[in-house]
Amino acid sequence: MNLENLKLLREQTGISMIECKKALEEAGDNLKEAKKILREKGKESLKDRGDKTAGSGLIEAYVHANSKIGVLLEIRCESDFVAKSADFKTLAHEIALHIAATKPVFVKEEDINEDFLQQEKEIYQKQFADSGKPENIQKQIIEGKLKKYKADVCLLSQAFVKDQNKTIQGLIDETRAKVGEKIEITRFSRFEI
Repeated sequence: MNLENLKLLREQTGISMIECKKALEEAGDNLKEAKKILREKGKESLKDRGDKTAGSGLIEAYVHANSKIGVLLEIRCESDFVAKSADFKTLAHEIALHIAATKPVFVKEEDINEDFLQQEKEIYQKQFADSGKPENIQKQIIEGKLKKYKADVCLLSQAFVKDQNKTIQGLIDETRAKVGEKIEITRFSRFEI
């Protein structure tokens, strides 16, 4: 086995030396094929990680250049090894930048309390009260607006500012596939003067 390939595979994937060695052996020392094997195994092993706790992680702090916007983000993973990896740190930084730019209110839809949604629903109902549209059509429009509103105020469902084709959840899933561990955003705070 070529040790340079092992070192390179380890650096590029952030996966343990043992797993990289197994993948290279299975791939006949072909770096490209070994990466493919690791991705496939990573996706399979992620299915079994639902019950694992994300007990490690980091706090990412971001302050905008003008010092008028700041973000604190708590992001967790399963091990210290991954928490210290470049992929994980980059993910945390990108999400903190995203929060600074988009002003999400909640991490995920389940975090939205009913009072908050009810207030928004009442605003939409007032907007359509005199529209002359049938009640069932109004109801459908309001439900559609609420669904869009939830996606806009929840971090995980927002489109990533640097790539509108990905959501923040998609960005997390990509990194999760690379590192092979559960990743979750616990909480964040955004400050602005």
